[in-house]
Amino acid sequence: MSGLNKAIIIGNLGADVELRYTQGSNQPVATFRLATSENWTDKDGQKQERTEWHRIVAFGRLAELCSKYLSKGRQVYVEGRIQTRQWQDNSGNTRYTTEINARDIVFLNSGFRGGDDYDRAGGGAQYDDGNQYGGGNQYSQYGSSSPHGGQNQYRQPAPPPMAEPAGGAPDFSSDEEDNYPF
Repeated sequence: MSGLNKAIIIGNLGADVELRYTQGSNQPVATFRLATSENWTDKDGQKQERTEWHRIVAFGRLAELCSKYLSKGRQVYVEGRIQTRQWQDNSGNTRYTTEINARDIVFLNSGFRGGDDYDRAGGGAQYDDGNQYGGGNQYSQYGSSSPHGGQNQYRQPAPPPMAEPAGGAPDFSSDEEDNYPF
């Protein structure tokens, strides 16, 4: 059986996206750092916070979209796989970098840049319908937008309430023992 390598995080960009191009194939590569925070109250009643920083890498059209629409402070949902790369620094020392290779990114809020054109093009408005992820467009390395009409994948409508069966609701008030073997 093979394993599963999948990372899903929601966080805020710590700086603007850096866009580069690979040598030879001239493929776009975007890198950015995403902060996720955890809050709790310690045993003394003091509020504590811990922030983790994640390095994110996106390729191709996804990289171009990130470069165009993401900026410092923007909240995003990232789904991808964790990978560790080995490389040599200028002194010849072997270094390792662990990063998330993004496959899907959802732009959740407009961050600090704002503006009508920006909102329409990249992330949409913040929706107030009980959806904890807000509004946004989903982008994938396999296609430029979500199959959900550009809206983020968590905006599924709630199912309609179930109708009561004909003849009324069943009566479960009986004291009979059930005959289940467990």
